[in-house]
Formats: sequence, structure tokens, C-alpha cells
Amino acid sequence: MPALPKTNSPVTEVTAADPRDAQRHFERLLSLETDCWDVHAAITGEHPDFVILDVRGPALYATGHVPGAINLPHGRINERNLAQFPAEMLFVVYCGGPHCNGADRGAARLANLGRKVKKMIGGIEGWKDEGFSLTSDEGKEHQA
Repeated sequence: MPALPKTNSPVTEVTAADPRDAQRHFERLLSLETDCWDVHAAITGEHPDFVILDVRGPALYATGHVPGAINLPHGRINERNLAQFPAEMLFVVYCGGPHCNGADRGAARLANLGRKVKKMIGGIEGWKDEGFSLTSDEGKEHQA
């Protein structure tokens, strides 16, 4: 096998991680994050085994949200507002998208309360980019 040519590429300038380190890193990410496709597949199945929290404000939620999502702005995540959910329930949080840190704030609050949580990467913008329908307060589904 021929040797790889030496390069000054910005990609190879920093040595890649050992495969075992990469495996641990990416498995950890998967324990903290999920994506729009996986959430969509789960909610279109029989019984999702998690609760979806839209952590945006009520006005944005009303304009369109992931079907089945509950609106709980990240600043209102507290024990009282979570009391209806079993302690072992997994929460999936999302906000506007990659430009928004509301999902991170919500996830941090949930974790601080001892709750299991994953962030839906991409948020509502990722959901729309995938072509998935939103629903609004009127219960009408519409294409993004």
C-alpha cells in the first residue's frame, strides 16, 4: 500500500483522535442528543417513550411546533411544572435551531433537576429542513 502524501491541509494539520477515543466521544454525543429523523420516527410509531418539550416562548410555539410537543419555556422548567411526569421519564428538548441556545438551557435545567434529557439537534429549523409537518394551536398540520 502506498504511503499517504504529506499535506498541509487544515483537516489533517491536527492529528485525528485514536479510534477508541472517537468511539467514546461519539457514543457520548448520542447519549445527549437525538435528531429530527429519530424523533419523527418515534412519534409516528405507536407510543413514544419520551416527552417532547418545545422550550421556546408561547408565541413561537403557537405559530407551529412538533406534533405532540408540550410548550414549557426553558425559564419555566422547575419541579412543580414537571410533577406530572414520572421521575424516570426521558425529555427531548428543542428550540429554534442551531442559532438558539434555548434547548441547551432547558436541557441543563432538566439535568439539574435530576431528569433524563436529550436535545433534538437542529431544533424547529432542522425539523422544517427535513420536510416534516408542524402543528399549531388550532391543531392544523401544515408543511414548513
